[in-house]
Amino acid sequence: MTQDIRDLSFEELRAALASWGEPPFRAEQIFAWLYRKRADSFDGFTDLSRALREKLAVAFSFRPLEALEVRTSIDGTSKTLFRLADGPFIETVYIPSGERRTVCLSTQAGCKFACAFCASGRGGFHRDLTPGEILGQVLSLRDSLKVELTNLVFMGMGEPLDNFENVERAIRVLNDPRGFGFAARRITVSTSGLVPGIERFGKIDLQINLSISVHAADDEARSRLMPINRRYPLAALTEACANYLGAGGRKLTFEYVLLKGVNDRTSDAERLARLARRLRAKVNLIAFSPVAGLPFERPERAAVGDFARRLKNRGIQVTVRNSKGSDIQAACGQLAGNPG
Repeated sequence: MTQDIRDLSFEELRAALASWGEPPFRAEQIFAWLYRKRADSFDGFTDLSRALREKLAVAFSFRPLEALEVRTSIDGTSKTLFRLADGPFIETVYIPSGERRTVCLSTQAGCKFACAFCASGRGGFHRDLTPGEILGQVLSLRDSLKVELTNLVFMGMGEPLDNFENVERAIRVLNDPRGFGFAARRITVSTSGLVPGIERFGKIDLQINLSISVHAADDEARSRLMPINRRYPLAALTEACANYLGAGGRKLTFEYVLLKGVNDRTSDAERLARLARRLRAKVNLIAFSPVAGLPFERPERAAVGDFARRLKNRGIQVTVRNSKGSDIQAACGQLAGNPG
């Protein structure tokens, strides 16, 4: 199978064209057709000669993602199930909120990190997504919904920093004005705490937002909820985050899913406040969204409010995130990539 043309960086595309004797500006024309002009085949690149279009079709493939199912929530959120060319499934979520139109992107088919409260790893890990498959999610939702997207969050299926190279390549196309032209500050990458990935992320020369999934601020509890903590405990994670900030990284956000009777006690809030204060991080609190077969419960609204107040009283910037799309299994931790 030939390479998907969307897997190429701008520089790689320009080099390929140069090897054919084409002038440099051809790369800009092709990037515009791929990412701005909404062409769905090489035949649609109408400002290129027929000979060049045919040459592109021989050298590269042009494979839009196959959208099998779209489900829409009562709150306007929608979830698209895609089947990849070799069979695995992924899910992508569109979240409208006021003037924000956000896409939550998957970066792997399945997940190998098996967080206890998350559906994505329950079916095992299949493979990393290619840059073209990551970009294809944005293209598909933008064009099917016919909206201009404002924000992108890498918080869907998989661990973005475990697929670092492909995620970085996709981000550079998303940010490139010749590609999608998304401002770096409207792109957020989330990690479960993969320390080597955080170290690499800090060297990217873009002001992208970094979000850390914490979910417990002591090693014993965090290791039960997030097996990655056994390899990279909180001390190592804290050091990596401090180094990231010291190298000029943007302010960190801690994601914290509240599980009734598990990590929502006063002592949990105190530990989380100490960790957030040390790294000057803001905290997003998210009440658990039920997943069939998992032994966790959603805390009452009052308990979530009490936890938030405890953090605020300790000087922490806190947001309580309303999990949208839970009725269609599209909220945080609910993506499983299951058809039907």
